[in-house]
Amino acid sequence: TRSLTITSVDQSTFEKAQGEKVTLPCTFELSEEDEGPLDIEWVLIPADNQKKEQIIIMYSVDRVYNHYYAGLTGRMQFTNLDPRSGDGSLDILNLKAADTGTYQCKVKKAPGVQSKKIQLTVFVKPARTKCSIEGSQEIGKDVTLKCVSQEGSPLLSYDWRRVSGTQNLPATSVLNKNTGELLLKNASREYSGTYNCVASNRVGTDECSVELNVTPPINTAGIIIGAIIGTLLGLSVLCSIIFCLCKKHREKKYEKEVHHDIREDVPPPKSRSSTARSYIGSNRSSLGSMSPSNMEGYTKTPYSQVPSEDFERAPAQTPAFAPSKVAAPNLSRMGAVPVMIPAQSKDGSIV
Repeated sequence: TRSLTITSVDQSTFEKAQGEKVTLPCTFELSEEDEGPLDIEWVLIPADNQKKEQIIIMYSVDRVYNHYYAGLTGRMQFTNLDPRSGDGSLDILNLKAADTGTYQCKVKKAPGVQSKKIQLTVFVKPARTKCSIEGSQEIGKDVTLKCVSQEGSPLLSYDWRRVSGTQNLPATSVLNKNTGELLLKNASREYSGTYNCVASNRVGTDECSVELNVTPPINTAGIIIGAIIGTLLGLSVLCSIIFCLCKKHREKKYEKEVHHDIREDVPPPKSRSSTARSYIGSNRSSLGSMSPSNMEGYTKTPYSQVPSEDFERAPAQTPAFAPSKVAAPNLSRMGAVPVMIPAQSKDGSIV
């Protein structure tokens, strides 16, 4: 009995790059005996046999259902808008590495049932490839050029080439295509130049470059001597600064101590004007208590003489005044107000 058959049997394996588009073929033919409703299912078969198949898209009863698998939502569709025409192929857009897997197309139209498996592998192109130099770039030393791609599906292969000078790798070089390391033994000036690395896999390539400059050995002895001299000079300058700071600190401390001793031990000197005013003020009070009997002794004290700073007033005595007029001292020179001095007249009365 003739029944439904799948005609797309040519290719069952696809290798694509990330970001590309793939069409998984699934064409079929119906027979006269196939009278039931047409159902087309695409399922993802997991690598783990313990897991169940996952429906990703389905056509049933003249309707498309594509919400079963979130990982492909918005990126998959039937190639033919009307799968009843015999084309149930599937388009997957903007491929990702996670899309790698085994896909199966199932076509049902009772009593006929057929299926086909397709293996899809999504590779990531090499990207963000970086070149670097490891080791001392001195004559006679071993130098290693490294090349690593930050992105890219295995198996990645690395190849180095020289893009300046003779464009041939040095005779002593050793290349490891799996790790991307190029070892240059016993480097010489002729090894200097620009080197280019090409990282590749099945779906793409990426490149990077590095500049190698082989120079004579550095005079390490001179550098060490210079460092020692510089260190000693720095220490001497530091010691000088510390000595100056300590000396300045001691001088300030001595000045404070001397100033403190002067303030405590030596009283401030009295001014001449204040001494004179004190003397005159005391004599004023004495004048107020004068009587005719003590006026005679008072006249013996000269008022034109200003006492000095060392003047000390003698103990209070009762002066004897003579019955005569006493000339008023010139107090204006002392900055004092004139005072009227009492005197005794001939008849014995006080004037």
